[in-house]
Amino acid sequence: MRLDKYLKVSRIIKRRTVAADAAKDEHIYVNGRLAKPSTNLKIGDIIDINYSKKIVKVKVLSIDNVVKASDASSMYEIIEVIEK
Repeated sequence: MRLDKYLKVSRIIKRRTVAADAAKDEHIYVNGRLAKPSTNLKIGDIIDINYSKKIVKVKVLSIDNVVKASDASSMYEIIEVIEK
């Protein structure tokens, strides 16, 4: 699944366009490498998201195209949150 779609479906980022813009602006890394919105994710990948006041590191646990809002948090595991 594409990175931007995964971030939207898992509700880590609320809109796909916002996720794509964050990747284009070099705020998202996958497995330590700068990621494009079209980066293909697989189970086990580590995503680093640089928000303005914190960095969130998550591990991909599942890849589903459609998920209920209540089940979205089961798609990933938060590894680390670093406050800036």
